[in-house]
Amino acid sequence: MRKIKELLKQMTLEEKVGLCSGLDFWNTKAIERLGIPSIMMTDGPHGLRKQAGEADHLGINKSIPSTCFPTAAGLACSWDKDLVKRTGAAIGEEAQAEGVSIVLGPGANIKRSPLCGRNFEYFSEDPYLSSKLAASYIKGVQSQGVGTSLKHFAVNNQEYKRMSINAIVDERTLREIYLASFEEAIKDGQPWSVMAAYNKVNGEFCSENKKLLTEVLKDEWGFEGLVVTDWGAVNELDDGIEAGLELEMPSSGGQGEKKIIEAVKSGKLSMETLDQAVERILKVVFRAVENKQTNATYSKNEHHSIAREVARESMVLLKNEEQILPIKTARSVAVIGAFAKSPRFQGGGSSHINPTMVDNIFEEMEKVAEPSTSLLFAEGYSLERDDVNEQLISEAVEVAKNAEVAVIFAGLPESYESEGFDRKHLSIPENHQVLIEEIAKVQGNIIVVLSNGAPIEMPWLNKVKAVLEGYLGGQAIGGAIADVLFGLANPSGKLAETFPRKLIHNPSYLNFPGDGETVEYREGVFVGYRHYDTRDVEPLFPFGYGLSYTSFEYSDIQVERKEIKDTESITVSVNVKNTGSMAGKEIVQLYVRDVESTIPRPEKELKGFEKVFLQPGEEKTVTFELGKRAFAYYNVNLKDWHVESGDFDILIGSSSREILQRETIYVQSTVKIEKILTRHSTFGELMEHPVGAEIMKSMQSQAGQSDDDHGLGAGMQEMILGTTLHNASVMSNGVFTEEMLQGILQAVNNPK
Repeated sequence: MRKIKELLKQMTLEEKVGLCSGLDFWNTKAIERLGIPSIMMTDGPHGLRKQAGEADHLGINKSIPSTCFPTAAGLACSWDKDLVKRTGAAIGEEAQAEGVSIVLGPGANIKRSPLCGRNFEYFSEDPYLSSKLAASYIKGVQSQGVGTSLKHFAVNNQEYKRMSINAIVDERTLREIYLASFEEAIKDGQPWSVMAAYNKVNGEFCSENKKLLTEVLKDEWGFEGLVVTDWGAVNELDDGIEAGLELEMPSSGGQGEKKIIEAVKSGKLSMETLDQAVERILKVVFRAVENKQTNATYSKNEHHSIAREVARESMVLLKNEEQILPIKTARSVAVIGAFAKSPRFQGGGSSHINPTMVDNIFEEMEKVAEPSTSLLFAEGYSLERDDVNEQLISEAVEVAKNAEVAVIFAGLPESYESEGFDRKHLSIPENHQVLIEEIAKVQGNIIVVLSNGAPIEMPWLNKVKAVLEGYLGGQAIGGAIADVLFGLANPSGKLAETFPRKLIHNPSYLNFPGDGETVEYREGVFVGYRHYDTRDVEPLFPFGYGLSYTSFEYSDIQVERKEIKDTESITVSVNVKNTGSMAGKEIVQLYVRDVESTIPRPEKELKGFEKVFLQPGEEKTVTFELGKRAFAYYNVNLKDWHVESGDFDILIGSSSREILQRETIYVQSTVKIEKILTRHSTFGELMEHPVGAEIMKSMQSQAGQSDDDHGLGAGMQEMILGTTLHNASVMSNGVFTEEMLQGILQAVNNPK
C-alpha cells in the first residue's frame, strides 16, 4: 500500500490517466520508468479464450487450445459448490500457464427470459443459487493466484440492443433479484474485478452509474477490487471515473484519456477521485505480479477428466419411463443424430473455446457398452440446415426399426443461440423434431439426449420414454453422456431454471425485449419459479427438478427453535435416505414462505441447498442455517432488508414443486415501521395503527356502533374502511370537521 502511495506521487497526470484505459485489446498499460507492468485479461468463463493472433471480442479469430468445461447453464445444474470451485481452480491453472492475470467471468446475470441468447453463460433464474455458485467459481480461480471479473454488472438480461437498452426496474426488484445475484459473490468471493455492463439501468449507463458502482458495490458491499467496462461499454470515460469506474477496455485510442485530462483540468473531475481509481488499478496489477508463477503448466488429460466429471454431475434426467435408463442390457442400440458424432458442446461468441480435444459421443458409447451390445448409427439431420432431409429421416427410421432401443441426439445448433442475438421461440429445428416423431412411429423405446443452452419446448415428450438434458457439456460431453446412459454414473443434476410449457407462460413474455430503447421489468420480483409457483402455472419441468437411477426418502425435519428474532439465526435439519439399489447424490433444497405478508411476496424462495452422496440404504442428516435474509424482503422506504413479524414455513424438498418436509416458525421483527398517516389515508389504515384503532373505537361508540355490529353488511363495512379521512370529512356535512381530522392525524403521528 505504501509503495502504491509513493508511486502515485511520482506519476504525471498523463500517466495516471493512461492507466485508466487499456494498452490494446487484452492488456493494461505499463509505465516502465516506475516499474509498473502490464497485465493480461482474457475471456472465460467456462474455459480460457486467449487469442494467439489478431484480437476480437466475439470469438471469431482463433485462440490457443484450452479445456472447454460445461457452460454455466449446465454447471449450475450440478448444484455443487465444491465442484464449481474445482472447475474454477482448473481454469485458474490454465490461466497461470498462459500468463493470463484475470479471467473474464463468471457471469451472474439472472435468466429473466429463456430467450436471452447468452443464457448458456449464466447460472440461474434464482439469485441465491446463482450467487453461491458464482462465489465458488471465483474462489476456485483465485486460489491459483489469478483474478476474476464478475460480469455483467448489472441487469444485463438480453442481447437485443444490449449496448444501449435502458432497463427500467423498481428498487425492490433490483435488490431482491438482479443485484442479489451479484451480492453474495462479491461479499464471499471477493473477485479482483467487476465488469460493468453495456446497458443502462433506470436511465444511466452501467459504466457511469454511481448508484451501482459506488453506492452499492463499494460503499454497501465493501468491494475492494477494480471496475472494468465490458469491451467497448464506455459512454463517457470521465463520467465513468467520477461514478466509480476504474478501467476502460479495450483501448479507445486515447479518446477516453483525453476526456479525463480535460475533466481534471476544468475541475469537473477531482484529482482525489482519479487517484482512487489509479490506486485500485495498481493494487490489482501488483497482486497479479506477486501471484504470477514461473514455468506453470497443467495436464490436458487431467483437465479433460475433470471436464468429464463436471459434465456427468451437471446432466439432468428429465424423464425415465419404465426405468429404460440405464441401457446396460440392451443388445442393439440405434444412435441417431448428427450431434452424436459432431457434438454441440459450447455456446457462441466471446466465450467460444478452442478445445484441447473433443469427445465423439458415438465412439465413447462404443467404449463403455458391453461387448454384446451392437451400436448402429444414422445421421438423421444435417448440421448445416434446418429443413427436413427425407433421405436422412428414412435411413434413421430403418436403423431405429431394427434396434432394441433408439437414442436420439437433438437440441439447438449454435446458429440458434449465441452472444449477440436472442432467440425468437423455444422450438428445436424442424428436422430434429420430425426425426423424433418419425422414429416414434416405429420404435417404442426412445431416449432423447439434448444439447442446448436454454429451455426448449417438447411437443414430442409423450412419445419418448426418457429425456436426458446435457446442456452444453463441454469438450468431454461424449464420455459423460456414455457414462450416464450405460449406468457407469448416476445422474444427479437438477434444473437451475424452469422449463415452461409455452413461451407465453414466461413472466417476461409481454415485456421482452422491450420497445427498442427501453425494456420494463414489469413482472417485478416474480421471476422464474417465483412466478410459476405463485401464479400456479404448471411448467414443463420445474426449477430444482431432476431424476435419479435410485430413490430418496426425506424424514424428521427439525428446527432449532419455533420462535426467533430477526437478528438471530436458526438451524434446520432433515434426514435423507437412499431407498434404492444404486449409489447416488441428492440435491436437498430448502425454501422459505412468508405465510402472511402485507406486500406481494413469492409463494416460496430458495434459501438453502446441499448435495449429498448416499450409498444404497444409507441415511444422512443435512443441516442448514438461516439468518435474517432468509425471511426478509427489501423495504424501499427503510432502504434496507426487513422482516415482518409472523409465521414462516420452512419447506424442504427435491424441487420447487416437490416439497416433502415442512415446519413453521415465528419470526419477530426488531424493526418497528412507523407509518405516517395523512388526510388521504383510509379508515382501514387508521384501524391498523394502535392509536388509530382506539380512536376508531371511540368514534364507533359515540355513533352507537359496536365492534361486532355487522348490520351494514361486510361489503358496506369494507367500503367504509376504504374511505379516506378527507373524503369522510367532505361528505359528513360538518359532522366530521377538518379540525377533528387534523386532531386525529396529530394523535397518531405524534403520540405523547
